[in-house]
This record gives sequence, C-alpha cells and structure tokens, in this order.
Amino acid sequence: MKDKKFGNPDVKETARELTEAERKRLERFEALAEKMKAEGYRRTDLTISIVAANVFALVLFVPLFIGGMALFILKNSVGTIDMGPSSVFGIMIAMLVLIVVHELIHGLVWSIFAERGFKDIEFGFMVKYLTPYCTCGVPLSKGQYIAGALAPLVLLGIVPMIWGILAGSFPVLLVGIIMADSAAGDIQIVWQILRYKSCSSDVVYIDHPTQGGGVIFER
Repeated sequence: MKDKKFGNPDVKETARELTEAERKRLERFEALAEKMKAEGYRRTDLTISIVAANVFALVLFVPLFIGGMALFILKNSVGTIDMGPSSVFGIMIAMLVLIVVHELIHGLVWSIFAERGFKDIEFGFMVKYLTPYCTCGVPLSKGQYIAGALAPLVLLGIVPMIWGILAGSFPVLLVGIIMADSAAGDIQIVWQILRYKSCSSDVVYIDHPTQGGGVIFER
C-alpha cells in the first residue's frame, strides 16, 4: 500500500538538523512504521508546519483576547482590570513554568494509554523555532491521541480563562488567554485528524517523533 501525506509540513523543517536523541527516536519510529506496513497498514502523515502554527497563534490571539476581555468586562467591570508591576512579573514567571507544564500534561495524559506508561513519552526542544515538544512513541486510538493533544488547552487555557472571568481576576484571565493561544499548534494537529476521513476498520495514531503532528496507520 502506498504511503500518503495529508498534512502541511514545511520542507525546511523536515530537513532540519536533528539532535542525537531525535535521530535515535526517529530510527525507532521508522522501524515501527516498517513493521506496521509489513502487517498490512498504510501510512498517512498528518504533520503540520511549525512556522504556520506560530503564525496561526498570532492570528488566534486577537479573538481570544477580545472575547476574553468582553466577557470579563460584562461579568465584572473595567475598573477591576488591575495590572501593576507585580502582576506583570507574576504572569512572566507563570508563563515560564506553564510552558513546561504544558508539555508535561501532554505526556501525562498520553502515558495513561501507553503500554509502558511514562516510559513511552519523550520530550525535546526545536532550538531553531524555540519550540518545546512532547511525543508519544506508541500507537494510540483517535480519542486517546486527541485527549492528550488538547488537555493543555483545556487545563491551562480554558479553565483559567473561565476562572479569571468568574473570580474577577484579570491576571488569571490573561494567563488563560496566553496559554490557550500557546495551544494553537495542538488545535491545528487535531483539526488535521478530524478532517481526515478513514474508511478502514483498524486505525491507530502515532505522534511523529521530530515533527509537529501525527501519523495514521490504517488497514
């Protein structure tokens, strides 16, 4: 069966220089892919462009900020918007911590479904694009993959936004908006999965070890 590419990867990104850990991870992935192809699976890449994801994040921030602000003001008032130096500093520290937590949440959720738990989870950092990432090296079902992909959006983005609006805390709202925006790439990955229609009865999803997005194997 012929492999397919359904996503929108960037050629420059796929040709980037890999670290030693990434090369070993990619070798394991390709070995698994060959094994699955030998078992009758067809491979379809649903990877995305990291640069495009970052551009999407810039665009997504506008409606997130406007919508969040509108709801905050409707629930509270303009006068409750408090952003002193201590709040700005707190938000900066929170962002540094939550960037790491974002990736840990991916890993923790996927590890629930992985055969060896957290041992099947690995982390990396694309220096060229200043992008940290988490990857799961074993097959998952569609629901399991999506759950792990969107968990940071929900826990670090949507929940704090709602909390900030209801509690009248503008700094918490702003943290939620920024963290929801940081999940732009995850949203694009899930969108690729949802728009891909498979007629096969046996379908599994594996996160790509060095690119953004996943790979579907079906038979």
